[in-house]
Amino acid sequence: MKIVLVAINAKYIHSNLAVYNLKAYANEYTDQIEIAEYTINQYTEQILMDIYKRKPDILAFSCYIWNIDYVRELVVNIKKVLPEVSIWLGGPEVSYDAPKVLEQYLEVDVVLCGEGEETFYELLCHVDKQKSLENVAGIVYREGKHITQNPMREPMNLSEIPFIYDDLAPFENKIIYYESSRGCPFSCSYCLSSIDKRLRFRDLELVKQELQYFLNANVSQVKFIDRTFNCKREHAYEIWSYLQEHDNGITNFHFEVAADLFSEKEIELFKTMRAGLIQLEIGVQSTNEETITEIKRVMAFAKVADMVAKIQRTGNVHQHLDLIAGLPFENYERFMQSFNQVYALRPEQLQLGFLKVLKGSYMEEQKGKYELIYTSKSPYEVLCTKWLSYAEILALKGVEEMVEVYYNSGQFEHTIPYLEKCFDTPFALYESLSRYYEERGLHLLQHNRVARYEILFAFAKMNDEKHTKEYQELLAYDLYLRENMKNRPAFLGADKNEEEEIIAFYNREEKEFLHLKGYAGFGKRQLRKMTHIETFEFDIIGNMRKKRCVLLFDYKNRNPLTHQATVISLAKEIQKV
Repeated sequence: MKIVLVAINAKYIHSNLAVYNLKAYANEYTDQIEIAEYTINQYTEQILMDIYKRKPDILAFSCYIWNIDYVRELVVNIKKVLPEVSIWLGGPEVSYDAPKVLEQYLEVDVVLCGEGEETFYELLCHVDKQKSLENVAGIVYREGKHITQNPMREPMNLSEIPFIYDDLAPFENKIIYYESSRGCPFSCSYCLSSIDKRLRFRDLELVKQELQYFLNANVSQVKFIDRTFNCKREHAYEIWSYLQEHDNGITNFHFEVAADLFSEKEIELFKTMRAGLIQLEIGVQSTNEETITEIKRVMAFAKVADMVAKIQRTGNVHQHLDLIAGLPFENYERFMQSFNQVYALRPEQLQLGFLKVLKGSYMEEQKGKYELIYTSKSPYEVLCTKWLSYAEILALKGVEEMVEVYYNSGQFEHTIPYLEKCFDTPFALYESLSRYYEERGLHLLQHNRVARYEILFAFAKMNDEKHTKEYQELLAYDLYLRENMKNRPAFLGADKNEEEEIIAFYNREEKEFLHLKGYAGFGKRQLRKMTHIETFEFDIIGNMRKKRCVLLFDYKNRNPLTHQATVISLAKEIQKV
């Protein structure tokens, strides 16, 4: 019996924890199980050919919102070329209405509902021993023309799931996903996690052992998939404390948290952490109290804002805040208000997402009440609501793109705040920038990084012509913070450096290394290639007064959170001739 577990991921750097858990838990059959991982960027014909060559007896797909259309196409065609194969489906995208899935797709034999480790193993045992499936909890299956739905399985002990990362080779250059809890205490109407209230935690001592394995292996990032990691404060604090005490100086850990559950105790711990050790994803979704109440979410935005500000002041933690467009009682103007309030917190990233109307969620049940119209195919994204028209959704899509390019990229950290002064609100800036792109057809083109700077320079000149020189210099500063550009972009104008001064500086630095730390052993030519000196007409790191400013950009020593170069003022070392 050969079993192939199929995962179709959104990106190559992703991996599918579920299929690895299934294989590890069914340890009796490990030698008979293969894992086949693909991405949605591959043609289904390629995936079909690869599966066919594996010649499975049982083919099991892990189904999610991002891959369900691929799975549907594949199961139909696989049955044509492998008519004897038994096809099983599992995952959130098929669990909500498994009988209907079997009715629609005659090629599918079994749907596993809910968490699958015990179910998958028991199902394999029954098939292997040719026993009836009537006693296998957590499945819906086909017997001839009859569809049988068995009772749901009771939640399992999370500590019984084997650790799947003993061999890290399959996960090279991929994100490591880890799970220390299952279930969610909240009831957000747009989320399927709210259906499972059976909150369970993996044994803390076991968690520590496994995290130490990642630390010892110096993996680059571990992403916790716990729905609200800090819903049990003692559990979260114990793990964060362990990471702080055993930090290897390399690994980053990502957590999805509720900021309003933090206390001063966590903030004090964050202050002691290495910059970049952890990053936090915080789902705000909306600041409208009426909306928050309607979607059955528990959140005190004032507390969120307070905690986000305190975490930001530590200077150690990357924060990613989320908003969702298309929620009930939030029209275009009210969403603008939510955006501006969250933007004012200045997180490292602000994710503007759009409501996905997941089948089986409470939000789907209320679609008539909310006049929710959404795409028929996954990801079932909102098109319009009672409060928000499709035209307004499109306008928000444009804002989303501009926020991704000019805020979340971190490449315009000094230019954008200066430009914001020309607009009533930050939202108005990105809205105007989106229109600028559309009116010139720029949204239809691919742009490299330098082109994005040039476009923003042209936009800034159009809106604030009297400060053209300031924008030119701010963009130069932002560009050189991230990029060691040896070919000077034309829009920056002529190089203001005095060549004799620059040569003299590197001659001195080669001998003394007064400014460049960690460069010992490099000659002056190498030093010049690895760094950059830029002369500004304005006090670029001060108050933008008209004052000559000479800065050295050190690319070897970057900020671990922003990846920006270290900047050293050379005002005293380099004097204008």
